[in-house]
Amino acid sequence: MKSKESNKNFKWYAVNVFTSHEKKVALIIKQRAETANLGDKIEDIVIPTQNKTVITDGKKKQIKEKILPGYILIKMDLDKDTWPIIRDTQGVTGFVGSGNNPTPLEENEVQAILKFMELETPAIQTSFNVGDAIMVTDGAFKDFNGKVNEVNEEKGKVKVLISIFGRETPVELDLMQIKLI
Repeated sequence: MKSKESNKNFKWYAVNVFTSHEKKVALIIKQRAETANLGDKIEDIVIPTQNKTVITDGKKKQIKEKILPGYILIKMDLDKDTWPIIRDTQGVTGFVGSGNNPTPLEENEVQAILKFMELETPAIQTSFNVGDAIMVTDGAFKDFNGKVNEVNEEKGKVKVLISIFGRETPVELDLMQIKLI
C-alpha cells in the first residue's frame, strides 16, 4: 500500500476468501485500511496468479490463472487495530492458522510463490483431449475432419488422425490449427 522500508513487525499472512472474490476482497481491505488511517500498517496485498496461454477453438489468449484460488496474501503489521479490518471484511472467511491465532507465512514460502508468479514461460493449456473430433482450420489439411490421437501441451502440438484416401493418417499439427467440432 505505502512504499516504505519494511518494518520488522510486518509479516505475510494467508487469508482465506470466497473463491472468485479475491480482487474484490483485496480492494475492500485496502479501502477499509485507508478509511481507518491504517494504510501504513498494510504493506502489500497479493493475489497469487500466473500468466497462462490458453488455446480454445484455435485461438490463443493470455489469462491470469489463480495459483491459490480462495486465498490472498497480505504483508502487514497484525495488531488489535488491523485484525478486525481483515477479519470483518465481507468475503473473508478467516486467516490461515488455528482459531483466532493467525500463523505468519515463512519468508521462503512467500518468495517461492512470488517467484512462481513471475515465471517467464507461460504454460499452454488446451481444451483438446484424446478422442475429440476436430476440424483443421489452417494449413495443408484445412477443412479436413479428424480425431485427436495425442496432445503435447508443452510443445503446443497435437497428433490427429485424418482420413486421407480412406485411410486414417497421423498428422502433427499446431494447436492453433484445429478446433473442436
